[in-house]
Amino acid sequence: MWASLDAMWEMSAEKRIFGAVLLFSWTVYLWETFLSRRQRRIYKTTTHVPLELGQIMDSETFENSRLYQLDKSTFSFWSGLYSEIEGTLILLFGGIPYLWRLSGRFCGYAGFGPEYEITQSLVFLLLATLFSALTGLPWSLYNTFVIEEKHGFNQQTLGFFMKDAIKKFIVTQCILLPVSSLLLYIIKIGGDYFFIYAWLFTLVVSLVLVTIYADYIAPLFDKFTPLPEGKLKQEIEVMAKSIDFPLTKVYVVEGSKRSSHSNAYFYGFFKNKRIVLFDTLLEEYSVLNKDNQEESGMEPRNDGEGDSEEIKAKVKNKKQGCKNEEVLAVLGHELGHWKLGHTVKNIIISQMNSFLCFFLFAVLIGRKELFVAFGFYDSQPTLIGLLIIFQFIFSPYNEVLSFCLTVLSRRFEFQADAFAKKLGKAKDLYSALIKLNKDNLGFPVSDWLFSMWHYSHPPLLERLQALKNSKQD
Repeated sequence: MWASLDAMWEMSAEKRIFGAVLLFSWTVYLWETFLSRRQRRIYKTTTHVPLELGQIMDSETFENSRLYQLDKSTFSFWSGLYSEIEGTLILLFGGIPYLWRLSGRFCGYAGFGPEYEITQSLVFLLLATLFSALTGLPWSLYNTFVIEEKHGFNQQTLGFFMKDAIKKFIVTQCILLPVSSLLLYIIKIGGDYFFIYAWLFTLVVSLVLVTIYADYIAPLFDKFTPLPEGKLKQEIEVMAKSIDFPLTKVYVVEGSKRSSHSNAYFYGFFKNKRIVLFDTLLEEYSVLNKDNQEESGMEPRNDGEGDSEEIKAKVKNKKQGCKNEEVLAVLGHELGHWKLGHTVKNIIISQMNSFLCFFLFAVLIGRKELFVAFGFYDSQPTLIGLLIIFQFIFSPYNEVLSFCLTVLSRRFEFQADAFAKKLGKAKDLYSALIKLNKDNLGFPVSDWLFSMWHYSHPPLLERLQALKNSKQD
């Protein structure tokens, strides 16, 4: 080991940089693989419902979730290995400089010479994202139509999937290329303090995208409809008013057409907040419940016919989503993030990190050895500098930051649960968490090290334990 380190230091600066990047990349991969093996051992050995889970999870659901997570773990291993090998081969065989030269040729065919660096950069981005989309397509297809299909989550047809993928690629390019061209232009003309202007530009872009996403971008992919007038909407409005949440609209998104996973979120700035509920979250609204009842030939009745305990149990087991009281509890948790300032804190942390990264980029962009290490001997394109520094040089820093944000996120989740508890929603949130875990086939047993490194949300048992003392309130 020491001999190899001594040999590394005897190399040129360029080779040391390149070697360090590859070494760190594989070190992270091996660390992630080690963690995944620990968690996979949990999936394999925990074949019966633990005593502490006996009251909240039946053996069938437990086994289904165990098998689902095992399949996901296997998929993650092979896709991760492929990704690591692909990235290594691209670096070893000069894939990045080759793609840059290829984009230069395309620009040349269109009459743009080397002086049109931003134009060449946009062609490079287009080719790189196209390559990434094509190489990732088989994995995405397998995940959707084999794993998710096998475990009852996929609701997409192949035609819908492909149309959606093409639409996502086009929309991504419509945002990525103009934003990238402006960022590169700002860096070019910004002088010694370009990093300040670049940071301000990315701040404005991020705020604009957050503002317009749900109104103009998300509807390109999913159908959003206002939540119908009724008891649920009234109670949501009353709860929002009680904590001074400036709610303007409540939408239901038709998530069931692509997946049976459920979610809820809010968006908007200042006095214009909107809440979005996935139809799969709402027991009374989910089209999947209607489909399941139609397929089983069973309908809940109040006329005394067909109301045996067996039929009731079957219909109940097929229900997906939460009751209105549980939906309100979930929203109480989400609104807790807003009331406690978690959203603002995350934005501040993100922008502080962005400013720091742009500042360090300004310090490093003039180092020719960074470009030479990745095969750029005669030129130092700004876009390539961004790629090298942000993706490769900052990798160790990004790993540490990611872990710290994961720890912070878990703390925020506990605080949001406690906020919902103060609203008197402890009992309903308790049952909602169990239902959502069941609907999404979450496995409630985890390896402590895997959980600590990966889980942005606390494990189910920890959240339930925090709520347990008050769920009778």
